[in-house]
Amino acid sequence: MRTRVIPALVLSLLTAGSLALPAEAQVQPAPPPSAAAEDTLLAKLKAIPGLSVVSETQPTGYRFFVLTFTQPVDHRDPGKGTYQQRLTLLHRSETAPVVLYTGGYGLPVNPAPSRTEPTRLLDGNQISVEHRFFRSSRPDPANWRDLNIWQEAGDEHRIVQALKTVYSGKWIQTGASKGGMTSLYHRRFYPGDVDGVVAYVAPNDRINPLDGAYDAFFARVGDAACRTALDDVQKEALKRRDRLVPKLEAYAAQNGYTFTRTLGSADRSFEMTVLDTVWAFWQYSTTADCADVPPATATDDELYAWIDSVAGWSFYTDQGIEYYTPYYYQAATQLGWPELRFRHLRGLTRHPGLYQPNSVLPAELRSRHDALPMLDVDHWVRRHSDRMMFVYGENDPWGAERFTPSRNDSHLYVAPGANHGANIAALTEADRQAATATLRRWAGVADVPPVMRSAPSIPDDDMLPGRRTF
Repeated sequence: MRTRVIPALVLSLLTAGSLALPAEAQVQPAPPPSAAAEDTLLAKLKAIPGLSVVSETQPTGYRFFVLTFTQPVDHRDPGKGTYQQRLTLLHRSETAPVVLYTGGYGLPVNPAPSRTEPTRLLDGNQISVEHRFFRSSRPDPANWRDLNIWQEAGDEHRIVQALKTVYSGKWIQTGASKGGMTSLYHRRFYPGDVDGVVAYVAPNDRINPLDGAYDAFFARVGDAACRTALDDVQKEALKRRDRLVPKLEAYAAQNGYTFTRTLGSADRSFEMTVLDTVWAFWQYSTTADCADVPPATATDDELYAWIDSVAGWSFYTDQGIEYYTPYYYQAATQLGWPELRFRHLRGLTRHPGLYQPNSVLPAELRSRHDALPMLDVDHWVRRHSDRMMFVYGENDPWGAERFTPSRNDSHLYVAPGANHGANIAALTEADRQAATATLRRWAGVADVPPVMRSAPSIPDDDMLPGRRTF
């Protein structure tokens, strides 16, 4: 359920690669903007109704703002109240392209400047948006029925309309995993807001119960020896439940972790983590890591430690799940989740139906699934969308159910051997060049090899949270 919400689903940590350019091809950072330019930009931002400037820093050649924006709790009935949505702005030029980055989760508690791959390739500005109901971007009191894909699309639409009063360049939206999905949903409901979308590793669970593609993926990924070794780890862990669960209980007690609000017991948390281990391995690891999978003869301590390094025993605790609660709620109500059969574990599991998002939600948030939103989005992407780019990793389980782009200037690329951290830099050289040229064309940048300004003070952003989701 990682990045989808249950451990096996949420995201791999491949750092976004950068394109190496000869030193002479790089453009040196521009000098800091003049005081007059600073005053003009700040005045424009402060003139936007509902937008507040929380803080500003000035990394070399840029300005970085932490902002809040007043949003309706319910876009269908603005009279129900408002909440403050957090966002950040990395400003380079009012005429440069704008990359709208929707991570699908929360921003860091203390945001710092970073650049996504599209921002680097376009040498553009970047607006990063915290998804409603994450961190402080949650209405108080919170009516969780207002957490759905249409309401978040409305949030992003208002942000785009507000900041188009400042920026005259083209707009590109991007995000990875749940952020890629969020980007698609925004374009579905407001197709005129941006000029193109680059969605990285975005799952498409259009018919939630029909998840045979995931089982087929695990039957072919890697080589037979690695698949067998991973299956054996799960089997051995469940066979040794009576010895390993006490280890988890002791670990939880030592660190103040509990299970009562979500999964309900250490035994259920243990089983969920074991079920999620193989998914987590392929989401974050590569075939080179198969050599580290412990054999069936491994000791209890070795087995416990390896599972911890791959799936993390702390994740399925009340404290580990808390941050991801909005994601699990969305997975349960609209996004869907992978329903794996776990045929090789028959007779070893104790909790039927455990591997699904309602298992990790507090009782008051457990909900019925509505299949219509994902069917609608899938149909629209296939038949009506345009200027959409999808990037997947060959060995990423989340890519087992992919979006199918339309023929309207839309494209799908698969990075060989890549996991959930797949990006344009990881594509074959021909695909990398083609994807880069398309992105730059959409953004109104000359279709030539990208010349990127050196920005040593601004790190790359791989757009993935530190832990998977369903």
